[in-house]
Amino acid sequence: MSGSSGGGEGGGDANWKPKSNPWVIALVVTTAAFMEILDTTIVNVSLPYIAGSLAASNDQATWTLTSYLVANAFVLAISGFLARKFGRKRYFVASIAGFTACSFLCGIATSLPELIIFRALQGLCGGGLQTNQQAIILDTFPPEKRGAALSVTAVATIIAPALGPTLGGWLTYDYSWHWVFLVNIPVGIAAVFGVLAVVEDPPWQKAQRGLHTDYVGIALIAVGLGCLQVMMDRGEDDDWFSSSFIVTFAVLAYCGLVGAACWLLTVRRPAVKLAVLGDRNFAVGVVLIFCMFSTLYASAVVVPQLAQQQFGYTAEWAGFVLSPGAVVVAMIIPAVGALSSRVETRFMVAFGFAALGAGLVHSYFLSPQISFWDLAKIRIAQSVGIALLFVPINAAAFLTISKEDTGDASALFVMFRNVAGSIGISLSTAMVTERTQVRMAHLGSNLTPFDQGYQDALTRYSQPLIDMGTAAGQVSSTASGLLYQQLRAQAAIMGNADVFLGCAILAFVGVPLAFLLSGGKGKGGAAG
Repeated sequence: MSGSSGGGEGGGDANWKPKSNPWVIALVVTTAAFMEILDTTIVNVSLPYIAGSLAASNDQATWTLTSYLVANAFVLAISGFLARKFGRKRYFVASIAGFTACSFLCGIATSLPELIIFRALQGLCGGGLQTNQQAIILDTFPPEKRGAALSVTAVATIIAPALGPTLGGWLTYDYSWHWVFLVNIPVGIAAVFGVLAVVEDPPWQKAQRGLHTDYVGIALIAVGLGCLQVMMDRGEDDDWFSSSFIVTFAVLAYCGLVGAACWLLTVRRPAVKLAVLGDRNFAVGVVLIFCMFSTLYASAVVVPQLAQQQFGYTAEWAGFVLSPGAVVVAMIIPAVGALSSRVETRFMVAFGFAALGAGLVHSYFLSPQISFWDLAKIRIAQSVGIALLFVPINAAAFLTISKEDTGDASALFVMFRNVAGSIGISLSTAMVTERTQVRMAHLGSNLTPFDQGYQDALTRYSQPLIDMGTAAGQVSSTASGLLYQQLRAQAAIMGNADVFLGCAILAFVGVPLAFLLSGGKGKGGAAG
């Protein structure tokens, strides 16, 4: 077990409070994290323009995403170690400054190789932002106030991915893809000065500086997480395990992750303290956040993808479909933070997963005639459950983690959260393709001359063609083609609906898991 909070601290350490206003600290550090999270999705819409501008194919341009995610995943896992090694504030400031500088370099890149390299460097710097932000907030606020404080974090973590495509589309269409990166510069500069002014390292953080470097652990983590991210990001494009490239990276990911786990659990001074997973609340919280984020990112990909591919929306308008859901999240989260001191966390989490599952079941009932606002309502129904989950899961997961282990726990928590998002995106994309094929095969089995429904449909399609003067010899083949197109569209909609149903099942799994959290209220949900 990780132990109860405060283990090994002196009286002065236990009574430590930051000199600056805690809410100002939360706002400043969240600004930096918001910038980084936004950057993971803001580039997606710009890829065709980047490819065209830099004389590259769309497939080659996607490496600007892959390189960022690979570098980011690696640093996420060891960011707790880096914060202990160099000092959390120093490392946080360096990460913001490096991320801002790399954003500038990405914005002025003149070739695709340059952009890929700068994006990888940007990912390395950005990996320390989310974890340090969460660790700083956890250390700044006492347990009974963490629910409200984590509401600020939730706004960045949940809303930023939804706003990314919309903002990216606007900047790309009205200005240039370069501004997708350059927009980070003023935000990054403000965040650097803000952190320097208000953030400070607590005594227990200062006491851990200058630690031994676990090079073997770091190397295994780099191989495992890096290869896993490449596999998940490129799997759909390369047809998964039919590709030797994907198989190779899958084997390397397995060897690296298993090797890292074995090494980190046995070495005396590991780069990442996996022992924190022995804390029940934290372990259950990791599982719950994994369920939540895989569902969040899967549904966030399916909705705009459906809008673009089946209903003809532009990338910008597909992003707008997500925006009402983001507004709902922003409205609900503060209330959830306030309720965290009055309602048992496990009940809140169980209700949140039930609401998320119900919203996804509602999303299952799609039709080809669905309007923009109907799509927006689908996302709103999903967002209500999402808004109810983030704050209580985070608060409960860290309640019994010692202050000395907050950095490692934050790194692991955010790492699992991001890996869940990557898995959710990859599996949902693959599942849409697979379920569409299954639905097409099932619907297509009725396209025979012996099926009365098929004959009636052919008649309905043939009559307008005859009225328009189509040659008699072409009426039947043209009507069959039009009917086949409609069938494909229907199969695609049903395939997307099946993904929503799969996400709903995963959400409902979270309901009983929530009751594994310790009971209680007011301090994140544990009994104390």
